[in-house]
Amino acid sequence: MSARITVLLVDDHAVVREGYRRLLEVSGGISVVGEASSAAEAYQMFCHLAPDVVVMDIALPGVSGIEALRRILVHEPKAHVLMFSMYEDAIFVKRALEAGAAGYLTKAAAPRVLVEAVAAVASGRRFLSPDVAQILALQPTNAERATHDVLSAREFEVLKLLADGCTLNEIAQQLGLNPKTVSNHQSAIRQKLGAETATQLLRAAMRLGLVTPL
Repeated sequence: MSARITVLLVDDHAVVREGYRRLLEVSGGISVVGEASSAAEAYQMFCHLAPDVVVMDIALPGVSGIEALRRILVHEPKAHVLMFSMYEDAIFVKRALEAGAAGYLTKAAAPRVLVEAVAAVASGRRFLSPDVAQILALQPTNAERATHDVLSAREFEVLKLLADGCTLNEIAQQLGLNPKTVSNHQSAIRQKLGAETATQLLRAAMRLGLVTPL
């Protein structure tokens, strides 16, 4: 009998993780060996458990799942990380794949698709759920680049944390940067997005899907 695929689940909702655990383990070929609720916890558990696959949400408290993905890949370049998110916007799909994700599927996908995705990335194949593949296929050409594409990966992460209400010092601590560096990133973000005030910056973050309007 072949060994089961070991999985680390990363989602900040315990009830959601429990549902995914049951879904994956009922397949018979997958074993969930750990659960994490934040990027920092995900990194620590990955280093300790060395799972075959990490199933990672993007929307985590503090730094995003995409940042957690980067940190994991620095530690283990061959890690298989599957992004499993509520975000259907192409910006998140592209950012995740550019950061090195082995696959991406949305939480709107059928339950069996998650099992298929885990098996695929565990074997070294890339996996995109059908809806995600369609999203990417409908993307504009390079000549029509969206505004968000002008932001670097680090600027995108800083904007996410700013939108979450973090101070520059808090962002510096979470990303391991100097506060002055974070301030420079903030200035660059404001210039690139044409946001002169905090309110305009928040609106830009909303347009990019980083904040859910109240």
